[in-house]
Amino acid sequence: MNKVSSKALLQSKWTKIDVCNKEKHFVITKVNVDEDQRIIECIIEAVISHHQYSINWRDLKNSQLWKIGWK
Repeated sequence: MNKVSSKALLQSKWTKIDVCNKEKHFVITKVNVDEDQRIIECIIEAVISHHQYSINWRDLKNSQLWKIGWK
């Protein structure tokens, strides 16, 4: 299990385990929070293609899906 801090999420780097469309390395580019400072949306951008995806930030905790950093 990856340790993910919601406060340090923005601009963090991630490597996807199951590569799709040659997109392996990602950066968190946007984190939207509600009035209670809970994350309601997390946008991740592929480094090579610049495609953006909305993801559930808690999925980043799953080490079978994601690795911290670019590996």
